[in-house]
Amino acid sequence: MKKKYVIIFLLLTQIIIAQDLPIGFAPGEQEAMKNYLLQQKNSKTLITTPPPHTKLRNAAEWEEIQTLNITWTSYTPILRQIIKAAQLQTKITILCSDSNIVKANLTSNAIPLTNLKFIVTPFNSVWARDYSGNSVYANDVDSLFIVDWIYNRPRPLDDVTPITIANAWNLPIYETKVAPNDLIHTGGNYMSDGFGTAFSSNLVITENPSKTVAQIDTIMKKFMGINRYIKLPVLPYDGIHHIDMHMKLLDEETLLWGQYPTGIADGPQIEANLQYIQSNFNSVFGTPYKIVRIPMPLDKNGKWPNQSGGWYCTFTNGIFVNKTYIFPTYYQQYDTTAFRILKENLFGYNVIGIDCDEPSSPIISASGAIHCISHSIANSNPLLISHQKITAACDTSTIKIKAKILHKTGINTANVYYTSDTLLGYTQANMVLTNSITNIYEAAIPPQIAGTKLYYYIEANANSGKTMQRPITAPLGRYNFNITGCNITTNIKHTDFKLNLKSIYPNPASAITCVPLQNNITQFVKVSVTDILGKVIEVLYNDVLSAGEKNIFLIADKYDKGVYFITVETQNTKQVQKLIIK
Repeated sequence: MKKKYVIIFLLLTQIIIAQDLPIGFAPGEQEAMKNYLLQQKNSKTLITTPPPHTKLRNAAEWEEIQTLNITWTSYTPILRQIIKAAQLQTKITILCSDSNIVKANLTSNAIPLTNLKFIVTPFNSVWARDYSGNSVYANDVDSLFIVDWIYNRPRPLDDVTPITIANAWNLPIYETKVAPNDLIHTGGNYMSDGFGTAFSSNLVITENPSKTVAQIDTIMKKFMGINRYIKLPVLPYDGIHHIDMHMKLLDEETLLWGQYPTGIADGPQIEANLQYIQSNFNSVFGTPYKIVRIPMPLDKNGKWPNQSGGWYCTFTNGIFVNKTYIFPTYYQQYDTTAFRILKENLFGYNVIGIDCDEPSSPIISASGAIHCISHSIANSNPLLISHQKITAACDTSTIKIKAKILHKTGINTANVYYTSDTLLGYTQANMVLTNSITNIYEAAIPPQIAGTKLYYYIEANANSGKTMQRPITAPLGRYNFNITGCNITTNIKHTDFKLNLKSIYPNPASAITCVPLQNNITQFVKVSVTDILGKVIEVLYNDVLSAGEKNIFLIADKYDKGVYFITVETQNTKQVQKLIIK
């Protein structure tokens, strides 16, 4: 037995010393994980009780930051480019073993040594997103502190770097290490909207087998203010199961969503997960999420992730650095499309691509990219402006602009600036506080002529003197919408009263599975699951269904493996599709 522990210790020592570790488990790490977790959960060196604050708010990635964190080790050509792109926007905190080596490397590659903060400290790997701490505010915009989970790899040097960073920036840090608040988690599998909603894959459940889903949710609420924690089935071909490889929140209501060609690789499950979100959850504004689809490209060898040796190339693995957005690129055929999509949806941002497939440093071969090797600390003095973009308005109506605006010293002034021609300048409309409980401010723009495109942005000034705009890139970046004539009526005539059962996906199924329906009139509909003998296993829907598209969901992993049939019945029709559960 003693010999066994010596072997484990030596193995773990080799892992700790190694610097070029993968984003997933290195050889021997899974075996070392159990003992490592016992050690972590017995640690009592930090504040492990929940933060003693109310109205906790985990900052979203697009909010203002005070520093971007990276660890200087492997993939240095990519790290150099991140520094070059980000240093004009914020301070870069660089964890390293020798700052002089880093400075020499940057200087020899014509990277200025400006806006850099070096922290000489031991570490294990480059994957800063996964082991760094998270920025959380008390009372929405007041005191900033860091919350750190147990890293889901047995890499003790990485796991304590959040302490080093928090100390360097003079911030309190709270850790989820001691029962009943012990939580294993990883930053690549986490995304927050800044207002109490977060997304992860079910990896967070499988990596915490001693916890119920309700207990996980409670820890996230107590430490980070997450009130609604949306968890999605893992993807069959994404070996690390991190959601940042196929999705990203661009703002409070917009999801950047990776898309494969129909039926390719993880495409069916990604689409089913998206339809599950759209059918069950609204944004913080109470309206459906807006979806921006972006291609998931082939790798340089023309392979998809489900093919032998195929890499998980993705454009969603990017980072916000104040007014700059940095994302991974691969080759021109796909990159051009990705640039177009991002620039169309990130108003005024300086969108910068970094090659993550270049021969000397193909980081994407390790199932990681830009988001995976960087993290940030939110600004300690935030002026929060949350606004749901106007998408259209009538020519006969006054246009109301609403925003939630907060600063710890209070708001002095808030204004909307609007114009139909940016070359002619902007007109100012004062915003007034209309709800002191929810901190909602409103302004009114007079009716505009039909056919006009209106551009606008919001600016607020705190009592302390701090000023902030939304979009953060304003006035270069601004929202826009069209004015339409609203006295036109349209008569819709239904000529086809059929209900159409579209192709079920994914099929074969193993998790959340989507049954898509197209209904031309409001009618009674029954959707059932039957086995091969015709026995009804479950009724998924049995009610009136309104006209339009509707997705019905089944959870495939609660059924035994085998062949089933999905039956959709109306008063006059019956449709059946075969479903294989694997």
